[in-house]
Amino acid sequence: MIDTPRRTGYDAVVVGGGVVGLASAWRAAQRGLSVLVVERDRPGAGASGVAAGMLAPVTEAAFGEEGVLALNARSAQMWPAFAAELAGHTGVDVGFRASGALVVGVDRDDAEELRRQLHFQQSLGLDAEWLTSREARRLEPRLSPRVTGAIHAPEEAHVDPRSVVRALVAALESDGAEILMATASGVAPDSVTLGDGTRIRAGSVVVAAGCWTGSFEGAPVVRPVKGQILRLRASEPLTERLVRTPRCYVVSRTSGEVVVGGTVEERGFDTDVTAGGIHRLLEAAWEVLPEIEELEFVEASARLRPATPDNLPVIEERDGIVWATGHYRHGVLLAPVTAEAVVEMLEPARVA
Repeated sequence: MIDTPRRTGYDAVVVGGGVVGLASAWRAAQRGLSVLVVERDRPGAGASGVAAGMLAPVTEAAFGEEGVLALNARSAQMWPAFAAELAGHTGVDVGFRASGALVVGVDRDDAEELRRQLHFQQSLGLDAEWLTSREARRLEPRLSPRVTGAIHAPEEAHVDPRSVVRALVAALESDGAEILMATASGVAPDSVTLGDGTRIRAGSVVVAAGCWTGSFEGAPVVRPVKGQILRLRASEPLTERLVRTPRCYVVSRTSGEVVVGGTVEERGFDTDVTAGGIHRLLEAAWEVLPEIEELEFVEASARLRPATPDNLPVIEERDGIVWATGHYRHGVLLAPVTAEAVVEMLEPARVA
């Protein structure tokens, strides 16, 4: 990472150093383009750095959001190869695990809601099945006896987003790209202007600035949606699978890290961690996995997801600028397919 640009111009300048921006920049660098990533803080400092990393198109399928399902499913299929390529290129294990998922309920209302979700998922041809309480606890013995039933989605997976960010930074640097720690104050089809007035020429400009995208003229409408998340530590993985409820999710990693998330709060750019948010997450996780109360507390964080009015991502060229934003809950999941789409828009453009 650098503090000042080493050149006056690049084939592609990517504004935003989250997973989406870094993946797009890496694919561009692999095509032989000279690439600069402009990041206002540090790579992964936003939502990417605290995300749980669920690759869960089935259990994330939501009523009214069918439009993003095909894109989610396609990107999920790309992740095994993407993770293996990153690891082979950098030696960094990104924690990819095809674990499957259980969505569990603890009372009659939960069971009715899960049955409704299952019918919706199966109507879309998704791989999901109903399990009784006994069947669910046979798969995950630490589940509470209160569990009334579960949706089993065997194809779901997850990665460690912090490891993904480290791997992408290493891959970019090994392929000759640069990461500049600076704030972009303006974008144009042929340049990016920094906060100090420096203008960097660009063959193409990509804006992948998450919830800060809206600060640029001509940007699509993107709003911040706050999410609080907890990290705990166990001596061994708490579960084999992703475990979700209508109120939380729990992701256990082989390292012993247990991630509990995540709230959904419309509070503008507020990133305060609150006692109420922590309490609700722990209570929701405890009601299905009682042993969670014995785990070591490591960290509580709050970050901002970039959401659009229809919750669909914006991955398109508009007025000469490529926008890759608005991924909401799916930024990590959609990184490979977004990067593929972005680089196809960039390839013809080279700086003079």
